[in-house]
Amino acid sequence: MDKASVLGDAIKYLKQLQERVKSLEEQMKETTVESVVFIKKSHLSADDETSSCDENFDGCTEDAVRDIEARVSDKNVLIRIHCKKQKGFVAKVLGEIEEHHLSVVNSSVLLFGKHAMDITVVAQMGDEFQVTVKDLVNNLRLAFLKFI
Repeated sequence: MDKASVLGDAIKYLKQLQERVKSLEEQMKETTVESVVFIKKSHLSADDETSSCDENFDGCTEDAVRDIEARVSDKNVLIRIHCKKQKGFVAKVLGEIEEHHLSVVNSSVLLFGKHAMDITVVAQMGDEFQVTVKDLVNNLRLAFLKFI
């Protein structure tokens, strides 16, 4: 092989890579990620990708559900819950998520100290899933407060 053919092949390969980059960038533009976070703090903020809100609870439920976060990408939903450690709560959480026409793909529970736990759930939207991410977070929060 001479230098000219090596350079020609290299240029052709670079053009293929540039086309691949353009293709992947277009796919990324089409894939939207929406996120809503409920945080039990006196903090209110909103921007393009994440919003958070607060609401005061009364009585013993005040610290039971600290944070609820939901992120959506295509038909996938990532739900994270930071809450007070309670017996049977994880099963109720998974059941409530399925009540919202979401199929649980994966879940994990991490105990955080003696009295808290983080629950992470990855789910896929069913055909009947019709709510916004913000409504999903609010509905889950209200349902979780009933469990407590």
